[in-house]
Amino acid sequence: MSFPDYLARVTATLRTGDATEHSHRPALQALLEAAGLAALGRPPSVVNEPRRTRVGAPDFIVRLAGAPLGYAEHKDVGVPLDAETEQMRRYRDGLRNLLFTDGLTFVWFTDGAERDRVTLATRDGDGPTVRLVPADGGEAALADLLGAFFRFEAPAVSTARDLATRMAAATRLLRRAIADAFTGEAERGALHQQFDAFRDALLHDLTPERFADMYAQTLAYGLFSARAARPEAPGFSRESAAALIPRTNPFLRKLFNEVAGLDLDDRIAWLVDDLAVLLARTDLARILQDFGQRTRRTDAVVHFYETFLQAYNPVLREMRGVYYT
Repeated sequence: MSFPDYLARVTATLRTGDATEHSHRPALQALLEAAGLAALGRPPSVVNEPRRTRVGAPDFIVRLAGAPLGYAEHKDVGVPLDAETEQMRRYRDGLRNLLFTDGLTFVWFTDGAERDRVTLATRDGDGPTVRLVPADGGEAALADLLGAFFRFEAPAVSTARDLATRMAAATRLLRRAIADAFTGEAERGALHQQFDAFRDALLHDLTPERFADMYAQTLAYGLFSARAARPEAPGFSRESAAALIPRTNPFLRKLFNEVAGLDLDDRIAWLVDDLAVLLARTDLARILQDFGQRTRRTDAVVHFYETFLQAYNPVLREMRGVYYT
């Protein structure tokens, strides 16, 4: 889809008089698919999944060869993109490659920092006579921004603190998605069954809020433990992680097979996949070696958890006994 065609579709939708941000998503999806093909030479998968967005996922997840490449959030035309909303903070801090747009202005973030901002057109008027006025140089600038978005590769993580910070941000996003999905499903849904299993096996007074927290940490740290067990193994992913968890930790191995296998709820699987990509691009062998030498501790995988907790939730660091268990 060309930029003039995209603006024509947005204009037609606005002229109906009852357009919402949902009304503009098909046009944005077509634009992203065309831009991705131009940038990558092969079509990415650009998916809008309403079931996921209801639990706090961005509107679009962009994948290439099955792996998450980036995310896009579409606000209604004219919504200020500089508003420091709780949702914007969560997405910006927790996702590595993110696009915010109101359909006319596009803002690109990587690792929480704004990288570029382009206005494609401005709105003139309202109702049946509304016009979109192309901005000078807007098409070329947006083509550059979208090309950079699709070609972005997060730099490899090189320090324990950086890894802990990025894992913590993603885990907080995961905790929120789990809590929202739990609230929205039936009492015999998959998450409720897992809640019952956690409560029966671990904590009899477990609350849904604490379950979401423990579940998110189990998924995040289970991935970390799997990656640490075989840091040189190629093709690390959520699906391969369960087999890599050491047999010396049978509880985590069994639990991770149950909660992070092929049947993991799609409303949270996308975030676990994103964490797996982060860990796949981490030189974990070097990080753990440096961390173990610096802290003079023999089991760096276990003791890295304190560093992770400090970034994730410092208060929980004072209650870490139950989480170690």
